[in-house]
Amino acid sequence: MGLEELWQKALYETEILRARLSLLGNLDIPLDYIFLAESSVNIGDTVVRKGSVQVHKPLIFLPREFSMFSGFEFEKEFGRDSNEISNFLLTRGVRFPSGKYDHLDSTISVYEKPLSKAISEFRDSLEKEEDIKTGLLKGSEDCWQFSVLMYAASQVAKSAPADIRRFLDDFKKRGWN
Repeated sequence: MGLEELWQKALYETEILRARLSLLGNLDIPLDYIFLAESSVNIGDTVVRKGSVQVHKPLIFLPREFSMFSGFEFEKEFGRDSNEISNFLLTRGVRFPSGKYDHLDSTISVYEKPLSKAISEFRDSLEKEEDIKTGLLKGSEDCWQFSVLMYAASQVAKSAPADIRRFLDDFKKRGWN
């Protein structure tokens, strides 16, 4: 499957089931996620990927719509480096909030239940633990990178207004009018 088809598949199949509830702030904060997908190998099972994306200095310090991606295994899985992926997205009018999106280590496991059951159980577990920092999303296992990037970008965009207000308040406190 080509990059364009994978991107379209991710757009169609990605769903953020439970977003991070707390804002990011101006610091480098990891966005923890649990990504669920139907297994293409073990039919009826769910692939579970747990990981995090570190977003460095979101939005306000880099030029608008300037994004860098690392650690997403684009080269390994698609034969493309992160610059090619950035260009691919830009030529399609996709604008990620400025920043460096660094995918940190993740784990992959198989959950021996169907996707619908996995969604319900993981959502319940996050709520029971009162985990407000981990997002839950679903998509297709062959384009998980795009799904995780969509999640990270949505969280940065959601946090941007408060981040900018906090930055301006700090600026005024220091007397740098």
